[in-house]
Amino acid sequence: MGRGNLRIYLGAAPGVGKTYAMLSEAHRRAERGTDIVVGFVEHHGRPRTEVMLHGLEEVPRRSLTYRDSAFTEMDVDAVLARRPKVVLVDELAHTNVPGSRNTKRWQDVEELLQAGIDVISTVNIQHLESLGDVVESITGVRQRETVPDEVVRRAGQIELVDMSPQALRRRMAHGNIYKSDKVDAALSNYFRPGNLTALRELALLWTADRVDEYLRQYRTDHSVSTIWNARERIVVGLTGGPEGRTLIRRAARMAAKGSGSEILAVYIARSDGLTSASPKELAVQRTLVEDLGGTFHHVIGDDVPASLLEFARGVNATQIVLGSSRRKTWQYIFGPGVGQTVARDSGPDLDVHIVTHDEVAKGRGLPVTRGARLGRGRIVAGWLVGVLGPVLLSLLLSHVVPDLGLANDMLLFLCMTVAAALLGGLLPALASAAFGSLLLNWFFTRPIHELTITDPKNIVAIAIFVFVAVSVASVVDLAARRTHQAARLRAESEILSFLAGSVLRGDTSLDALLERVRETFAMESVALLERASDVDPWTSAASVVTSTGKPLLRPEDGDVDMPVGDTMALVLAGRVLPAEDRRVLAAFAAQAAVVLDRQRLVGEAERARRLDEGNRIRTALLAAVSHDLRTPLAAIKAAVTSLRSDDVAWSEEDEAELLAGIEDGADRLDHLVGNLLDMSRLQTGTVTPLIREIDIDEVVPMALGGVPEGSVTLDIPETLPMVAVDPGLLERSVANIVENAVKYSPADTPVHVAASALGDRVEVRVADRGPGVPDSDKDRIFEPFQRYGDAPRGAGVGLGLAVARGFAEAMGGTLAAEDTPGGGMTMVLTLRVAAGRAPVRPDLPAQVTT
Repeated sequence: MGRGNLRIYLGAAPGVGKTYAMLSEAHRRAERGTDIVVGFVEHHGRPRTEVMLHGLEEVPRRSLTYRDSAFTEMDVDAVLARRPKVVLVDELAHTNVPGSRNTKRWQDVEELLQAGIDVISTVNIQHLESLGDVVESITGVRQRETVPDEVVRRAGQIELVDMSPQALRRRMAHGNIYKSDKVDAALSNYFRPGNLTALRELALLWTADRVDEYLRQYRTDHSVSTIWNARERIVVGLTGGPEGRTLIRRAARMAAKGSGSEILAVYIARSDGLTSASPKELAVQRTLVEDLGGTFHHVIGDDVPASLLEFARGVNATQIVLGSSRRKTWQYIFGPGVGQTVARDSGPDLDVHIVTHDEVAKGRGLPVTRGARLGRGRIVAGWLVGVLGPVLLSLLLSHVVPDLGLANDMLLFLCMTVAAALLGGLLPALASAAFGSLLLNWFFTRPIHELTITDPKNIVAIAIFVFVAVSVASVVDLAARRTHQAARLRAESEILSFLAGSVLRGDTSLDALLERVRETFAMESVALLERASDVDPWTSAASVVTSTGKPLLRPEDGDVDMPVGDTMALVLAGRVLPAEDRRVLAAFAAQAAVVLDRQRLVGEAERARRLDEGNRIRTALLAAVSHDLRTPLAAIKAAVTSLRSDDVAWSEEDEAELLAGIEDGADRLDHLVGNLLDMSRLQTGTVTPLIREIDIDEVVPMALGGVPEGSVTLDIPETLPMVAVDPGLLERSVANIVENAVKYSPADTPVHVAASALGDRVEVRVADRGPGVPDSDKDRIFEPFQRYGDAPRGAGVGLGLAVARGFAEAMGGTLAAEDTPGGGMTMVLTLRVAAGRAPVRPDLPAQVTT
């Protein structure tokens, strides 16, 4: 029996119409005669969605009891027994009630697919497991219910259900998504325009990547080598020269003209390690292309044009951007150049743009090789010219253009020797001189075709030829060596200059430095190892490994190791470096040790900063004790002294007033000391919450004992899910928030305290109509000993909100400040829903809870 097909409607946000689209597809299939049933679909009280369920067969759900509450889930056994062709299963990321067949609904779907049943399901982009951190950073909400990306990627069809943020908010305001009592909270929190726009972009990008995967797989399966212009991908070829920035910006402008265009900057490095490219300039260009939304790629290849075209076709690029050649006119005798070669071999499906810049025709550096090695290709060419060249020249002079004269023949052979020296160095030139002298003697000096010379003048001429040939070859080879050495020293000086600059600036991380080491020396793995002493084992302080590399745990695991003192070593794997490269490697190793020490000093500085913060807190505490605590003490002392005075006859009203003053002062002291002790516990990290499940309406009313009666209005629905909190810490947090709101709210305007459920959280919103707080100060009001505006000195020590936030975070919640519509400030306390306590379905739509 074959596996069933999975079709998923992917929503950019809750409420965009995934379930409605799924039901519409079900009606279309039913009209065509397909055997289709509803396994589990929630309409959440939405009339239009509920109507779409009419006419579709529904498999009865399974009823479960959990913690004295009844729930219904999809009955997998009933669906398997019914064996329809297609089944509808809503909310793929849903967590089943404990006691169900599987923990997650997507596991139920896997069973149905394995049984050969096709499944149509829905899921929102925020519930993909890999996007949890991204969604949390956008919305501030951590999605507890997720589905593995691989489950969604295996779907045969994925259809994106999208809607503009403005249209979705209008649907929300009209009551088409949530009930009216949830609309305001949703619009001001999860459904803010910025959140919806970011989620929409996230869904579009994820879907586009999925389409790219399909396209790459198809091209691979069908061996498609031509480029399909389904999406503009612009490859920027970099040489490490200063013109690279111009090329990247030009490519960015080209990409901006087409939606969805992608920039890929690639640097082709030769396999012999150090190159003439400036590492500093490459680092700047890498940062620039990443800032412009592109990606940087480092590719090894001796044939630069072929490697560039291979990379472009591998990523299905549509355009290549190259700079005009920096070579001078005479340098074109060595070949047409990278730009012309790429344009010639690109084919009709890949456009090549040659961009002019300020460095055109100003010359380019020669490739730097280790020592005087010219590369295998040039050495082979030098030997071919040095050995075969004289033979071909002899045949040419003997049969095609005879009788040029011995002097001219010698000059031509001398040219061949010089060419061999330019290409392959000294040894091919010496071989050319020796072989050429023999051919001159055999073919062009009398007696012909004998290795003897009868004319003494010819003997002198041959000797002079050999001497000149060897001298010229030596000079040419020496010049080539000096040129290569100078170019290498220039590259080394640029690397050392970059390292020195990064030491002064302190702007290079250890991982980035090791990656630069790997790229510079064309290695597969690089690691910085350290140990406490000679007898202790090695540990890795940092490492970078390519896909083909291996982790390095000991210096013996690498091909090259550079000691840094007695307890540290920089280890590289990939190939053995010559001795002349170790000078630069030593500089890298020393810099790596400096960066590691700097990182540790930064950590120590952070610890010192925290200690300094503690000292500041203690100083502020002393100031609070010296003034704010002494004020109520002075009032209590004065009242007690007055009551004990024997020379004054106090009336009952006066005594009651003095006793009330004592009680009020004692309450203020108790509140201040309590906050001080709480802040001390938070600063020392001794707050250990005792988390248990509790209803929010049991705690919030108890926290209002310290405010005047009638100064607060409550709106706490009884249907809210239970929260996982420490009741004592929650009560103190709410009490501090409410007391702060009452303090700043006008006397005739009560503070409004409301609670609502949103996904896997419960929000307690405390709204006042006070003067409010500017956005720039909203974070500062949560710092210890901070009081906003013209609060009187007797109003407290400024610890209430700091303690409230500290307790909220200790329980896994958050506390943030928002503007109250119409003026004032709203404190939003977010708490976690207890495990297994999903919100009641009529109150909270499933798009948020799953």
